[in-house]
Amino acid sequence: MDYEKLKKKLEGCYVTVPTPFKDIKNLPLNFDALKDYVEFLLGNGLNNENCTLLFGGAAGDFSAMSFDERLSLAKESSKIVNGRVPIALGGQTTNTQELEKLANVAKDFGYDFLQVSCPFYFKHTEDDFIEYVRAASSAAEGIGIILYNTFWTSTSVSNQLIEKIKDLPNIVGLKWATPRTDAMEFEDVTSTYSGRFTIIDNNLFFPYSAMKPLNAKAFEVHMCNFWPEWGAKLITEINKKKL
Repeated sequence: MDYEKLKKKLEGCYVTVPTPFKDIKNLPLNFDALKDYVEFLLGNGLNNENCTLLFGGAAGDFSAMSFDERLSLAKESSKIVNGRVPIALGGQTTNTQELEKLANVAKDFGYDFLQVSCPFYFKHTEDDFIEYVRAASSAAEGIGIILYNTFWTSTSVSNQLIEKIKDLPNIVGLKWATPRTDAMEFEDVTSTYSGRFTIIDNNLFFPYSAMKPLNAKAFEVHMCNFWPEWGAKLITEINKKKL
């Protein structure tokens, strides 16, 4: 695993791909529509230099699918992209064994990254989450782990927790959002850890978050879902101005 290469791959627009379903009985996955949508994104400015596509994340309706559907989505999405851009698989779950299975799915189908957040609904301790992340890291050997702070649905990832897990070998990214308080948690974590991880700004602070000393290198940009040219231009302008 080339850690620095994976970090570099993650830079740019981090685009959550919605999962389309057919409007018929049992709502089966619609892979024809998914293919059309991916071609729309990659035909209008997004490419290997400026984006990562996330499949089966929160906005990709992972919670509405069975495990078998998530498996099918991972397999077909990888085929559709066919190595043209980096890809990430959503690994959100409340079950450690299922997380390990998703990590193996990501490896089997050529994903670059697995996105992991704290199990939702249950109130976990930080030690619980560290154990959970270690399981993901071990199972996902060879691909990059993106740690996603979903503080609005689960235990928040604190600065202290990041410090405890920062040396796990394949955690390459922090998808970062925090509540807005006077403590400036977003700025604190981003400036502290941007040298260690690729920071994905999930607080919509770009291009401010790209400026030194924050140095975020990736951006969750839902606007790309319908206007990919905008995201491509965002990355071009950020790189051009060397903020």
